[in-house]
This record gives sequence, structure tokens and C-alpha cells, in this order.
Amino acid sequence: MLQLQNLREDREDIIQALGKRNLEAETMVDEVLSLDEKRRSIQAELDNTLAEANTLSKEIGNLFKSGKADEAQVLKAKTGTLKESSKTLTEALNEAGKALEEALYVIPNVPHPSVPKGSTEDDNEEIYNEGEIPQLFEGALPHWELAKKYNLIDFELGSKITGAGFPVYKGKGAKLQRALIAYFLDKNTEAEYTEVQPPLLINEASGYGTGQLPDKEGQMYHIGEDNLFLIPTAEVPITNLHRGDLILEKDFPITYTGYTPCFRREAGSYGAHVRGLNRLHQFDKVEIVRIEHPDNSYQALDQMVEHVKVILQELKLPYRILRLCGGDLGFTAALTFDFEVFSTAQDRWLEISSVSNFETYQANRLKLRFKNKEGKSQLAHTLNGSALALPRVLAGILENYQDEQGIQIPEVLVPYCGFDRID
Repeated sequence: MLQLQNLREDREDIIQALGKRNLEAETMVDEVLSLDEKRRSIQAELDNTLAEANTLSKEIGNLFKSGKADEAQVLKAKTGTLKESSKTLTEALNEAGKALEEALYVIPNVPHPSVPKGSTEDDNEEIYNEGEIPQLFEGALPHWELAKKYNLIDFELGSKITGAGFPVYKGKGAKLQRALIAYFLDKNTEAEYTEVQPPLLINEASGYGTGQLPDKEGQMYHIGEDNLFLIPTAEVPITNLHRGDLILEKDFPITYTGYTPCFRREAGSYGAHVRGLNRLHQFDKVEIVRIEHPDNSYQALDQMVEHVKVILQELKLPYRILRLCGGDLGFTAALTFDFEVFSTAQDRWLEISSVSNFETYQANRLKLRFKNKEGKSQLAHTLNGSALALPRVLAGILENYQDEQGIQIPEVLVPYCGFDRID
């Protein structure tokens, strides 16, 4: 959530920056400023009313002590009127505050100056490319065919149990999935991320804290009776570990990693681009989260990008890094780098990680602050990244490592899964 003070002081710059998102932001920003002015006006009137009532109460006490009961009764009647006015003003203030908060919730984060203009993913900027795309043999298969041929993943059985987008991993497919999770977590903890195992259900406050609510409410699975949501990513519960906290400056950086299943009610579509593991309603992901001093957050973002690069280098998968344009940038992010692995069998790039800096946007919603050297409280910066999302990494491994006899296992994963081939 954007800070009101920034909107008041930097209105023109914020409107111009939000234009990178292809938004008509002027109306949204001006509505917030108008509601803020209304709220402050009501607050001032309420403060004056309460102050007057307080002054009269003291006068009434003095009048009674002086034996001037009649005059005191006149003032008591007036204080009664002021109390009714203060009650009405308090209700109006609460309504104005709620309206202001709701208006702030629908304004996305301001893009970083380096974010390129653009409307769709086609306008994203490729900034790095590494790895040799393998030349596969004639008749090479996409991963959903490989999964069926070698009995690794059963998509039909998952549909029978739950529905489309809920695969069943079997045999060496399940072991390879487990190996990837353990490998990712080990890489992250070696890089001094503290491992946590958070809840898979969150309350409404947690969803609002990291920005999934109200923006992505329709994409989340909701348990109505308890008003809880299945998590779309481990970012949500992990970042909320510090909701409402006042951190000491010496505690930075705060770093976490966690493995969770993730659940997303994304709208379904048809075609090879969403077949198999390409788009799921339930999938596994290992996340990294950082809470940083504002002065260090972009250096930390670069470190996160380098960390993911090392993992992909060890897996020996061809990948590229994209700087997302304004039109493709996530609602809460100021700057995002997407990692994509090339699937040779599908002849396309598959997104497997997003690494983002949210600056103060999430922290403002979370009331996540730190005490600076001057003793004043200040909003922290939050960052997160996938390290990594498993489905498309697994798809890339199956497709790029296949040969005419079966599928090789990346060397770095062999100690984790206990076999070096799938035949």
C-alpha cells in the first residue's frame, strides 16, 4: 500500500510512474487524496469538539464547587450535545478511514525507474541468457508424454481424485520431486536463509498484509465457514511472520526459506501451453523471503538473482532472465526479474521463478517497521523469490535430459534421489 505522505508530496511523479502500468492513475490518486482530506477534516472537527467538551467539564466542576449549580446545569446540557456530536463524528471518521483504506488498496505499487514500459509479456526485457539448448533426437516427447511413458506422474488419476490441475506423482517421479525440494532447501540454507515450515492456511489479515487481498481474491481457494484461505505461495505466511513488528536495525537482514504446496484457482484454458505441469491448481514451491533495510534492498535483490542463477547453473538447464515491463509487473512489486527455462521438447520458455522487491508496499500494509539510528520508526523493505517453483523445473529436466533410452538425472540431484537415470 502506498504511503499517504508520499501521495501528498509526490502526486505528479507517482501518477507518471504508475503510467508504466498502463493505468489512468490520476483519478485513483486524486480519490485517495480527496478521501484523506475529508478524513482529516472530520478528525480536526472531532478533536475540537472533544477539546471543548473537556474544557466545559472542568468549568462545570468549578461552578458546582462555587455553588453555581444553575450555571453548571446549563453547561452540562451543552456537553451532552457535544457528546452526541462527537459520537456522530467518530462514526463518520471510521467510515471515512475505511473508505480511504479501500481506495488505497486498489492502487498498485509504483514501478522502479528501471522498469521498462510495455503492455504484455512480449514487452519484457531480456537481460541475461545462459546455457546451451540441447539438440534432442527425432521423436523427443513433451513432459506429459514422458510422465505417462515412465509412470512418473498420473494426471488422469489426479483428475479422478480432485479435478484437473492436481497431479499424482508416482515412483521415481515422486522421488525426483522430493529430491528437488531437498536440494533447493539445502542451497537456500547454505546461503544463510533460515528454514521455516509455515501454515498452509492464512487469515484475511495475512492476505491483505502481502497484497493478495483484495487484488487476487478470485484466484485463492476460500474456506467460507472459517474465513481462511489456502496459500497461493509461501511468501504470504512467511512474510506475515513479522506483521505488526518493530524490528531493530541490527537485526537486518532477516532471511527465510520455506517449502510449501501452493494452491491457485487460475482460470483454465486449453492447449499445449497449459498441458501437464505447465499450469496447475496445486503445486510445490520453495520460497526465499527477505526483510531488509531500505538502503540495502536492491543490493539484496541482486544477491537473490545471483542465488537463483547458481541453482540453475548446477542443474545445467538453459535459462534466461527477464526484467518485467510495467504491464506485466505484479500488483505489489516495484521491480521483478523472471527466470525462464527453455523447454526443448515444447520449443518454448517456461517461467520457473520470479524475484521481486516490494520496497515499502507490503510493509505499509503489514505495519512492519524498524527503529533507525535516530530512534524513529521507519518502514522496512520486503523481497521474495521462488527458489524454485517445481512443476516447470521438473518439466524442463524431463524434456531436456531425455535420450532415446530414457531420462538422465542432473548430476547434482543424484545424491538426493538415489538414481541417475529413469528407464
